[in-house]
Amino acid sequence: MTDMSTNTITNPPAAARIRVALVDDQALFRTGIRMLIGSQPDLQFVGEAGDGAEGIELVRRNRPDVVLMDIRMPVKDGISATADIVSSGSDAKVLVLTTFDFDEAAAKAIRAGASGFVLKDADPEFLLAAIRTVHAGTTVFAASATRELLRRYEDPADLRSTVPAAFAGLTPREREIFDLAARGLSNAEIAAHEFVSEATVKTHISRVLTKLELRDRVRLVVFAHEHGLVTKGD
Repeated sequence: MTDMSTNTITNPPAAARIRVALVDDQALFRTGIRMLIGSQPDLQFVGEAGDGAEGIELVRRNRPDVVLMDIRMPVKDGISATADIVSSGSDAKVLVLTTFDFDEAAAKAIRAGASGFVLKDADPEFLLAAIRTVHAGTTVFAASATRELLRRYEDPADLRSTVPAAFAGLTPREREIFDLAARGLSNAEIAAHEFVSEATVKTHISRVLTKLELRDRVRLVVFAHEHGLVTKGD
């Protein structure tokens, strides 16, 4: 849903670095990710865990900004762990790691509160950009995954018959922004469409999320399609 840049990053103060944790049951994979994160001046690796249960404790103890979460693990899988982390009130953004482009497990992880997902065999530069993007508050999906996510709500049987009363509280401009975001447009694309600045778009998105009590843009997309609120666009 967003363009991601891999421009050179200068060394920020330690307190300004993005704190990253990893939950995955493959030790060799954890080693590679730990080295990758450690090579970036704006990222700080703050811990790893081998299953979801350990991952929940890791998040509670080390308070990462972003959690890289594998889905299929022993003891407690990544879906359950993600749901527990989100429900605990943690500010950590969960970025799901999956082997498949978009399967039912990935869809369940998104429903559980993950802020996006990347393939485990993605280019290192893409993973690093995804971490920074999720930390900035924007969803990370591959285009094919976004289409699949939206396709799951095309069946009228999946639509909810009532729209939450909070939706009526959106202003006309907020509804316009809501619709464009629900259709998968980035902040830059919305700004160009509405002839406003990206900062203005971010402000409107923040207000919409607050009014609808949604955690992030992933939930906004799901909310819109669940309730049949998305137009076909121009």
